[in-house]
Amino acid sequence: MAKYLLLKHYRGAPAPQNAVPMDRWTPDEVADHVRFMQEFAARLETTGELVDASALAPEGAWVRYDGEGRPPVTDGPFAETKDLIAGWMIIDVDSRDRAFELAGELSAAPGAGGEPIHEWLEVRPFLTELPTITE
Repeated sequence: MAKYLLLKHYRGAPAPQNAVPMDRWTPDEVADHVRFMQEFAARLETTGELVDASALAPEGAWVRYDGEGRPPVTDGPFAETKDLIAGWMIIDVDSRDRAFELAGELSAAPGAGGEPIHEWLEVRPFLTELPTITE
């Protein structure tokens, strides 16, 4: 088994086929989308392939170590994760092909008009070994 991170993007990925932003969906369209996501996660729970999943709130900040005292916190100036990442799912599957298969299914979540979004999902494997450096 290998773990993969499936990332849902607000922006920064190729445009989905049904590219109407969620803030322009009707309440029923949002409810249908959330229900699809919950049912998808529940199905993966029964197969043992779901590790965790969550949607992300829009607020966030950059924080870093700056020696002694209060760490600096900023809301920019760079593109921020809160502007890009809508949510994520961690799966534990038998193969990369299975991770791609599940990402393809997740891409069919309904959006505006109840039609599939056809959104692009970023599929990233978890690092299983520390990288080695050779001279």
